[in-house]
Parts: sequence; structure tokens; C-alpha cells
Amino acid sequence: METLSHTITTSASPKLRLPRNDNVHCRLLRFRHGFSSLNLGTLRSQRSTSGFFKVECSQQSSKNCIDFSDPDWKSKFQQDFERRFNIPHITDTFPDAQSFPSTFCLRMRTPVTEDFAEGYPSDEEWHGYINNNDRVLLKVIHYSSPTSAGAECIDPNCTWVEQWVHRAGPREKIYFKPEEVKAAIVTCGGLCPGLNDVIRQIVITLEIYGVKNIVGIPFGYRGFSDKGLTEMPLSRKVVQNIHLSGGSLLGVSRGGPSVSDIVTSMEERGINMLFVLGGNGTHAGANAIHNECRKRKLKVAVVGVPKTIDNDILLMDKTFGFDTAVEEAQRAINSAYIEAHSAYHGIGVVKLMGRSSGFIAMQSSLASGQVDICLIPEVPFNLHGPHGVLRHLKYLIETKGSAVVCVAEGAGQNLVEKTNATDASGNVVLGDIGVRIQQETKKYFKEIGIPADVKYIDPTYMIRACRANASDGILCTVLGQNAVHGAFAGYSGITVGICNTHYVYFPIPEVISHPREVDPNSRMWHRCLTSTGQPDFI
Repeated sequence: METLSHTITTSASPKLRLPRNDNVHCRLLRFRHGFSSLNLGTLRSQRSTSGFFKVECSQQSSKNCIDFSDPDWKSKFQQDFERRFNIPHITDTFPDAQSFPSTFCLRMRTPVTEDFAEGYPSDEEWHGYINNNDRVLLKVIHYSSPTSAGAECIDPNCTWVEQWVHRAGPREKIYFKPEEVKAAIVTCGGLCPGLNDVIRQIVITLEIYGVKNIVGIPFGYRGFSDKGLTEMPLSRKVVQNIHLSGGSLLGVSRGGPSVSDIVTSMEERGINMLFVLGGNGTHAGANAIHNECRKRKLKVAVVGVPKTIDNDILLMDKTFGFDTAVEEAQRAINSAYIEAHSAYHGIGVVKLMGRSSGFIAMQSSLASGQVDICLIPEVPFNLHGPHGVLRHLKYLIETKGSAVVCVAEGAGQNLVEKTNATDASGNVVLGDIGVRIQQETKKYFKEIGIPADVKYIDPTYMIRACRANASDGILCTVLGQNAVHGAFAGYSGITVGICNTHYVYFPIPEVISHPREVDPNSRMWHRCLTSTGQPDFI
């Protein structure tokens, strides 16, 4: 079997490679009349007056596709949505799985002992549990027209269709005896502020449930196969202060062994709860591990916690590390501004993270109020020509005397030389758009005979290694707690996230089909343009 990095991808994104999945495939529906992909039952508004009358579907997934000429399409859509967002449970594989009263009760601190082997005490008066039927509304804006800014419509009339997802939190019944649990935590991909915060809170919450056997898998999925890496015992004492520093206590890496080898390693180690911290590719791996455990009839809960500094996970308000990244980016932008403002015809160029999504660059530009040009992957631009970036820089130098450019790393990849190389996770190695802009800017101003002092700042690794700020610290704490609650409730193949300010559980396939992107017609991007005052660069 291929290694994990080669098996976990899909055509929708270079990051993921999953076995063919009709659920994922059906979500990428295309309209015949000029509309873009229908993802997760929603369609971003396009400047088109074409109809929504028919949906093209592959033969395998036609049973799940919606024909808008059908008078019952709305109810069929809701049924399909409920089916897709139904989160997997242990009882799907083990119908006779026994449940127990929860050992998580904040009014009770009785230690779990052998006396409670057949059941656990619970405080019937404590009303802190989540009912399994509790739901959170996925979309909260009722758009009246597809032409409204940022509109996400299902049909041409923007019909309101309620879409509910599962509320996260502790359940009254649990499906694992704490004394029989061996829980493992693994952090994959690159560094991100908040990793230690999540690790810490998972461990603390597991101990409150009564789990004594908790381990960390070192250096990502690699730790399951590398004989030179031993698992790290974790306890509250070990993790008590790890949130005070950046990085990951467990270490990170990309790629890893095959899914089969990982599950075999889990069997040998006796791991029956796995908490996976990572982005799209890592979550694809977690879902593959979940499916392999089901295939082998293993009673294992696999729960993801979305970690991506780019904020590019679908359906979620934000992911941990993003707020810290935006805050830390202010330092780089302010430095670029001071350099540019203090120099004669100074130009500061700052490159921030964002492979396919420009959220960090957009929010950082909006927060700083010092950026004149913001460039993101979702919005194409030209460097040269009468409407190009360089022409606008000339205008800024003539009118303001200085300028600051903020660019996401994935922006303008058509303007740089392609490497055709990939990293261990299967990500395409991007060309350096920041250096390209710096070089072209110097060249342009030299050619037109205007002196310009160009400074380039790339704070990427400084931002990634930061300790989480207060906002991310709270988010990480709640995500870590809810990941444990989900595992004990018997859910597997899920990830936990924040949706419309509430914490929810999503089936992993629903959030990894492709990266979340900035909508160029969204109000937030319009706000950014209002702040920078930049024109279109096409």
C-alpha cells in the first residue's frame, strides 16, 4: 500500500488523496448554465442571469443530485443534507455497543475505580449535558437575491432551506469505559499557534473523564511507524504549562506511513481513541484511519481538531491559530510601513501565509489600516500594463510618497516560475511571489527613472512559532474539550469546529473536499478594498 502522503489526496485539491467517495463526489456538482461548483448544497452568487434548471451528475451519484424543476426538490435537498451531515457513531459498526452513564460531571469529583466497572455514578440534577438531537443552524443569512453581496443560494430564488448540524458537547451516555481507554494525540503538518493549548486541554478533559492512559505520538503520522520514535506519556502534570510557549510538545511532520500500517500500529499499541490535529490533508488521513478501523471492526474513536493557520477549512467560522497570525502579522506590516514611510519613495512588501486562501492577508490588511495594496489567490491581478500593480504603485509614490503591499503566498502564481515540486504532504511548492514583486518593482521604477527604496519582509516562520493569543487560547480550549466529549459519546470520523459562534461536530468528508476561499463578492473583501482604496488590477 502507498504511503499516507500519496494515498490521501483527491482531484479537488493537491493536498488530499482519498479513495473514491460518492459523498464527496456528489458535492462537487456543476450547473450547466455558467454557474460554478455547487459545494455542500450552496452556490455562491455569480454575475450571471442563467438558470439553475438542471444539475449534471455522474452516474454513481445521480441519486443524490437535485433537479430544481422537481416541485419536491427542497425536501429532497434537506434529506440529502441530513444524510451527508449525519455524524458516524460506534453503533453503526457495533449495534449492540453498551453505553454507560457519563463520568463527566462538574458537580462530581469521585475518582473512577474498579467499584464502578459496570456503571458510573452520575448526578441526575446536573443539566450540563448536550442532547443528541441538539442542532446548530449552518447558515443564518436569508439572501433575497443571488446578486446580494456574498450570497450563497441553492436555487435562483434564494429559497430559504434550513440546514442543521450537530451541536458539540458532553453527552449523558458514553460508549467507552475510561479505565479501558488508551488515548493518543498526534499533531501533523506545519506549526501553528495553539497546538500546545489543544494538546493540554485534551489531556485535562480526558483525565476528568477518568482516563489514565494518555500518550502523544511524536512527529505526526511518522511516529506510528518510525521505530526510533517512542510514544510520550501525557498527564496534567506534563502538559500543565505547555500552552505558555509556541510550537508543539509532540513535534510535527508531513507525510507518513500507509493507513493500513497506522491502524496496525494502533492495534498493537491498544489505542482506541485518536485525536488528530491538522489541516485538510491530515483530516483526510484521519478519515481514512476511521474507515480502516471500521473495516477491521475495531472499536476506535477518531476525532479531528482542525489546525490551519490559513483559515481554509470549509463551513467553520475560523480555525485556531488564525487570530494569532493576523495579530502577529501587524508587526510585519507596521515595520514595512515605517520602513516605507521613512524612506524617500519607500515601498514595503510583506508576504503572508495563504496557499489557496487569502484570509490572513485580507484580515491583516483590514486590521492594520496601513496597507495600500492587498493581493490574494482568489483575485487575479497583473503586475504590468495600464491597470497593473506597478502602475498603481507609481501613482501612490507620486501622491503619497510611499506604499505598502501585502501579498498572500499563493497569489499571482501565474506570474512566477512553476517548480513542479511537491512537499511530503503532496502540496505543490509555490513560487515566491513576494520576491517576484520586489524584483519587478525595483526593475520598473529603474526603467521609468524614478528612484524607489523597496523593502521585503517575510514573517512566515516567526508567526507560525508564536504562542496563541487570548482569542485563540479560548478557541483551542473549547475545541480540545469538545473533541474528547465527541470521542466518549461514541462518535468517530468527525471533526470539531465553530459555526455561527457555536461549537459543532462535522463529518470529516464534508470539510475537506476543497479549501475554503475568500469570496471576491463578499462583504469582507469589499471592506478590505474600501480600506486599501486599491483598484482592480486586470
